[in-house]
Amino acid sequence: MSGTTPDVLRVHGDRYTRPGMLDFAVNIWPSPRPPRLRTALTDALQGAAYPDETSARRAIARRHRRPAEQVLALSGACEAFWLLAHALPVRHAVCVHPSFTEAEAALRAAGRPLTRIIRGGDGWRLDPQQVPEQADLVVLANPNNPTGNLDPPEQIARMARDGRTLLVDESFIDFVADEQASLADANRLPGLLVLRSLTKSWGLAGVRAGYLLGPAEIIARLGAHRQPWSVSSPALAAIEVCVGDRDTPARIAAEVSAARADLHARLEQLPEVKVWPARANFLLIEVPDGAALAARLEAERIAVRPCHSFPGLTPDHIRLAVRTPTEHARLTTAIARAMSEPPDPRVHVDRPAPR
Repeated sequence: MSGTTPDVLRVHGDRYTRPGMLDFAVNIWPSPRPPRLRTALTDALQGAAYPDETSARRAIARRHRRPAEQVLALSGACEAFWLLAHALPVRHAVCVHPSFTEAEAALRAAGRPLTRIIRGGDGWRLDPQQVPEQADLVVLANPNNPTGNLDPPEQIARMARDGRTLLVDESFIDFVADEQASLADANRLPGLLVLRSLTKSWGLAGVRAGYLLGPAEIIARLGAHRQPWSVSSPALAAIEVCVGDRDTPARIAAEVSAARADLHARLEQLPEVKVWPARANFLLIEVPDGAALAARLEAERIAVRPCHSFPGLTPDHIRLAVRTPTEHARLTTAIARAMSEPPDPRVHVDRPAPR
């Protein structure tokens, strides 16, 4: 497990943006909340009782046609990584990278033996044959963050087997219009856990709302390791509303698809910028000097997400959240200017130390 230090693993996009900046660093879709969701959040704040997960768990179960025993409400999707690391007797974990690093951070904190599997940069495709047979926990994301690619569910399913927990983080699946891309309803695969977040498409980062689907025995074990009332009443109210709303995700998926195509087309016009296709609300690019570009953009009050903290990527990789065409035009104009002009001695370039 040598390589990335715990502090680097816990770097996230919100570190790079500040009030007043044009934010391409945080990959949350800036869409207004539906009226019913706003009302539910407000009403939940008026209550004086302790949180009760019953109604939210039943709503999730109905949404995915599962018994409530196969559902766990979460205080944000990240809670699942820390529960797994501490509640399961993990002997050999595998994290598929480059990907969201909280799972590895949690496993390291719990002292779990861990192997990294690095996706190939030719399209960031998953190769199930890279996973050691003895691995008893495998963690990956689909769509993957920060590469944005979507793996076929049948390819992921090949890694499921008795004696292994397979966690598929589907935090960005709402941006994929095809419901067949998800494994959320594949409740017959042994050891399969599917993680969902309400942060990205519903704009609920501060509410901390998510949920986990999986075998009842694993769900019960994870639930037993939580502190009481770990999911707040507003989060539970949000979960209940969001899992029952099929129209909003469909609308947002269409909006993101069109906006993503606009940003991708603009980036392709820039010399020396390599951009990968994606199915989420962000794009990954590679440039000759990513640290210098990020610094120049920051000087212009534009925040982007440098990707040096993702295992398998370098300081020359940058993740860009999808926004509006007007904002895309400002971003790509600034990138073109930064890459064509001589370095500005007034701009400090913070180059990450080699790993």
